[in-house]
Amino acid sequence: MKFLRIAVAALFAFAFGNAYAFHSGGVAECEGCHSMHNSFDGQPNVTGRTFANGTGPYLLKANDQSGACLNCHQAADTAPSSYHISTAGITPYDSTSPVEATPGGDFAWLKKTMNVVIRKNTALDGNPGERHGHNVIAADFGYVADSTLAYAPGGVYPASALACSSCHDPHGKYRRDASGNISTAGLPIWNSGSYNSSADPIAGTSAVGAYRILGGIGYQPKSLTGSYAFTRTVPAAVVNSTYNRSEASTQTPIAYGADMSEWCANCHTGMLQQSYTSGMAGLRHPAGNGANLTAEIANNYNAWVRTGVMTNVTASAAFSTLAPFEQGHRDYAVLKAAAASATAMPAASTNGQVACISCHRAHASGFESSLRFFYLNEFMTVADTANGNVAIYDSSTTENKINYGYSPAQQQAAYNYRPATVFGPWARSYCNKCHAKD
Repeated sequence: MKFLRIAVAALFAFAFGNAYAFHSGGVAECEGCHSMHNSFDGQPNVTGRTFANGTGPYLLKANDQSGACLNCHQAADTAPSSYHISTAGITPYDSTSPVEATPGGDFAWLKKTMNVVIRKNTALDGNPGERHGHNVIAADFGYVADSTLAYAPGGVYPASALACSSCHDPHGKYRRDASGNISTAGLPIWNSGSYNSSADPIAGTSAVGAYRILGGIGYQPKSLTGSYAFTRTVPAAVVNSTYNRSEASTQTPIAYGADMSEWCANCHTGMLQQSYTSGMAGLRHPAGNGANLTAEIANNYNAWVRTGVMTNVTASAAFSTLAPFEQGHRDYAVLKAAAASATAMPAASTNGQVACISCHRAHASGFESSLRFFYLNEFMTVADTANGNVAIYDSSTTENKINYGYSPAQQQAAYNYRPATVFGPWARSYCNKCHAKD
């Protein structure tokens, strides 16, 4: 009965945005993730009952840390739904698509390996799922370690230990007080600090949780041996409370403030702007708090609508979640106001900053390296000449050089359901949002 009461309370909290949603107080109810006696209603947890596969390490209700998260955060949805970040039932090669559309993406893209036939040559597994994002390990849910990369690119974090808890503190100790300070102790956490609708911390009384309960300075999962403690603070960001939804007609507002790239560098140490070079010395894409947009880039960003159209005159329409930028500050009042509505998102300026998340999703995507858009061909769309050159996603007319084995429906799902007409026919790579010259 006690478990039922907790479940019902959590359901109402998620449904109505209550301040007491599962993670809103930092740490959630202990028995939401742990089984004190490996039991449920007096019966032992076994495969097929209650939770994934019984009790694992640390009395978790799964065989590993990520499994304990996916007990709640995976579902067999047919449309984007609430706090789910993994679609159940996704398999390689077929026409199914991961359906969740959070800003971080859907982990199920990791399972979406596709064959690619280009110029009549078959490339077996030519679009490998494991290259689509962070390969978290969740044995109960079919997620395995990266078989190619042993360590985080640019760093030393071991792929064999990658879990949801590698980035997110399951006990939610990191908190932000009214002055903006981040700490692991002090005033109690009484609300989530992640949403435009989140309550603010109250000076001398209460704090709010760090964005997405991310780990901050000093964080290292208890299960991970060695010296991997984070040295960077949690980023400043706010997302709309209805963050998992189709972007077919309206974008999902998310306001990045600062420190996102610096936080990614906790694991991808060498990727930050100051030290990482790719190929020849000096050739690198800048990212971080010092990577401000140039005036030329900001002008391109604001004007570019799609390939061949540089006539945008509405500041509120300039921002794109396929190429977001950091605003360059930690003012949560400004971030919350921006995340309240898609039309409130800011236009680019020289105060804006390039960040890792400008090009990559945090979890996984339909594209290589967790990118927000397809970059392995000059084009993202083709034209349906039978209907007046209307933009469509490619099926096979370009010898699969654009679709990489995906059906048009899968391509649309990978863009969080944006129709091809948003990009126009023969749309060039979304890199042009910043670097356009047409």
